[in-house]
Amino acid sequence: MKTVTVSARLEADEADLLAAMAHYEGCDRSTLIKTVLRRGMREIRMERACTAFRREEITLSRAAELAGISLWDFLALADREKLNLHYDVDELDADLKTLSLP
Repeated sequence: MKTVTVSARLEADEADLLAAMAHYEGCDRSTLIKTVLRRGMREIRMERACTAFRREEITLSRAAELAGISLWDFLALADREKLNLHYDVDELDADLKTLSLP
């Protein structure tokens, strides 16, 4: 995978904390930055997907896509994220009729 260099300015205390955490984790600063950045991006994607789904701006499948995870994984997180699946009896009936064999 092709990589690019990205730079960021940090406060001195943040840079010190980053160095201390990298030492504690047994890795170099660059590796820790990539790990933290990837975790943060996953978290932000999940927050945005959940918020949009709660507001009924996007579908369940689109929320999973926006979060960068499978639909099944998104469903597994629904309880933890306190998501209402917006699926009522009328929709169930319609789905059952669609799936019924002639």
